[in-house]
Amino acid sequence: MSSTPSAPASLPASVRIGEGTGGLTVVRVAGRGGSAEVYLHGAQVTGFRPAGGLPLLFLSAASRFEAAAAIRGGVPICFPWFGANAHDPAAPSHGFARLTEWDLVDAHESGDDVVLVFGLTDTPSTRASAWPHRFEARYTVTVGARLTLTLQVTNLEMDAVTFEEALHTYLRVTDVRVTTVSGLEGIPFVNQVTGLTEPAESTPVDFTAETDRLYLGSRGSATVEEPNGRRVTIEADRSDSTVIWNPWIAKAAAMGDIGDNEWPGMVCVETANVRRDQVRLDAGQSHTMSVMFEVSA
Repeated sequence: MSSTPSAPASLPASVRIGEGTGGLTVVRVAGRGGSAEVYLHGAQVTGFRPAGGLPLLFLSAASRFEAAAAIRGGVPICFPWFGANAHDPAAPSHGFARLTEWDLVDAHESGDDVVLVFGLTDTPSTRASAWPHRFEARYTVTVGARLTLTLQVTNLEMDAVTFEEALHTYLRVTDVRVTTVSGLEGIPFVNQVTGLTEPAESTPVDFTAETDRLYLGSRGSATVEEPNGRRVTIEADRSDSTVIWNPWIAKAAAMGDIGDNEWPGMVCVETANVRRDQVRLDAGQSHTMSVMFEVSA
């Protein structure tokens, strides 16, 4: 589900387009506030580092950089459904957006930040998919001392549509077994490993086994903390769902695009609108979801 990608006629000196892993096209940013790389394949951010700071994102060494596969790590865009499609089990997991070539439609500097805007619209291929609607998506990646991601979806149909969305962020950690995620206390969650709804907890999330939690109605911020003092602050806007995920030992070993021993080095904290929090858009209307990440030692 791809088309020939395009790019602006001119780019600021801080932005370069080149060939990345697997021959895929990558946009590299070297700004005053921070650096990043974003593949046109899925408009996927695969790296971000604030100037003088530590890397934010995990990227698997076993990831397949192929047109037909999703990149394992960074920030995949899940749209227009999340997980398996409820109506078509043969449809790709997490939708078609992360498997599609996006266009780079704008790149400019704003103070110490570098702003990239990627675009995706419906094609005959997407309209033949499990979500056959006309739409326009704009994905803005702001690279500076912080990383800000903004996904805007506009309904171009004459009738209302519904969709799910998630920014499936893989955060780099030293050891997930001693990492905690706070900010979700007091919210019941769906344990997607067991299929059961669990009562709210009063303490931060910690990790002792495979973890796949879906928090519905979870608005606001979350914080990932490590014993070494490293902290990632996450501020989301117009996101009503949060997913926390780590595959642990057995699932990582069964996955072909993550190393058997890589799972301790990552945790996913996903900004989302899924399940009962899915987005409903009337004709001609737009919805914008955003998230900001700040890394501190």
